[in-house]
Amino acid sequence: MSAQKRILIALSSHGVLGSTGRATGFYVPEAAHPHKVFVEAGHQVDFVSVAGGRPPQEGIKPDDRVVGAFLARPEIAQQLANTPTAADLDPADYDAILFAGGHGTMWDFPDAKDLTGLAAAIYERGGVVAAVCHGPAALVNLALSDGSYLVAGRRVASFTDEEEAAVGLTEVVPFLLESALIERGATVETAPNFAEQVVVDGRLITGQNPASSAKVAVKVLESLAG
Repeated sequence: MSAQKRILIALSSHGVLGSTGRATGFYVPEAAHPHKVFVEAGHQVDFVSVAGGRPPQEGIKPDDRVVGAFLARPEIAQQLANTPTAADLDPADYDAILFAGGHGTMWDFPDAKDLTGLAAAIYERGGVVAAVCHGPAALVNLALSDGSYLVAGRRVASFTDEEEAAVGLTEVVPFLLESALIERGATVETAPNFAEQVVVDGRLITGQNPASSAKVAVKVLESLAG
């Protein structure tokens, strides 16, 4: 086995889906499936959230055994009950950060300066920055120390504007993620709606939707093995 790495999974703390009255949060499968990949490869996984404490959850389906096993593990339950904020963490402790999705990210990831700053520091130390589905909302304003946007001139994947329309939330989300990434200078490489799509551009690894979660994690490990 390769040397153990420390990987951080970042979660939204936003629990309200705009003005719909519906709940949102982080999309549990997009944390659970990568977590399984990372842990089974022998690595240490920690969680961080925008506001700390217990982040709100969405996307739990009874037939997803990976999610069931993830939520049933006492040590994970303990971690999720009291997540740290980015200000509590040292980027030097981590080899990679993965931004899990969920519609909650669209409200709190873009302006979570401590969290995006932590990711920028991990990246500039030679680490990997990854995001899946709506997780790339964190990349919209993620700037490096020279002031440039991480995604500028880069190839990425994210939940697409077409997928947002397909789930009926175009008018609910505060912005359209694919369009925002393009405005920041990224090239968004899309697959058909809800099909697996992972884009690797150096140490920036992104996935389009929930179907892409596990493969994003696999590509993170490949990058860390370098």
